Amino acid sequence: MVYLQLFFEFAKISLICVGGGYASMPLIQAVVVDGYHWLTLGEFIDIFTISQMTPGPIGVNAATFAGMKIAGLGGAICATMGFVTPSLFLCIALAKIMFKYGNLGAIHGILNGLRPAVMALIAAACISFVLLAVWNAEEMPADFLSTLDLKGAVILIGALIAVRMKIGVIKVLIASGIAGLILGQFI
Repeated sequence: MVYLQLFFEFAKISLICVGGGYASMPLIQAVVVDGYHWLTLGEFIDIFTISQMTPGPIGVNAATFAGMKIAGLGGAICATMGFVTPSLFLCIALAKIMFKYGNLGAIHGILNGLRPAVMALIAAACISFVLLAVWNAEEMPADFLSTLDLKGAVILIGALIAVRMKIGVIKVLIASGIAGLILGQFI
């Protein structure tokens, strides 16, 4: 039963997700953390982190890792197939439409309307991740200064600076892991 749930839940996410892997993260979180409680938010953040470090699309990677954590190899296959199948058919249909009607103003209007919504999805995921990384909480704590995880804040700020300096993602992730190991000894 869990295999069918994984397939259909990830298929639903794939159908309504616009904007790529980062935009799918809050939708995946809503299902696996908030809806079914298959994973904790911490486990989900770990899956998100691993999904960024491994080759391939982040949404597909997240579906695969979440499915594996929830129901083993069969769960990984079902979640991945659920995530990929609707996208495959939708991409083929949209490609045909874009080639035929791509110059119409209505198409450009729709795409321009979707951009802010995609940014909202990415921002929502980002806020959840920052709260967990810096306060180890799902919501902003009332006493946010005393509950601040200094190690997490330092690594977050350092990683943001490194990304703005156009340092490669792999280097930022490796340096962040090393910083976490070192700072864990002192902070």
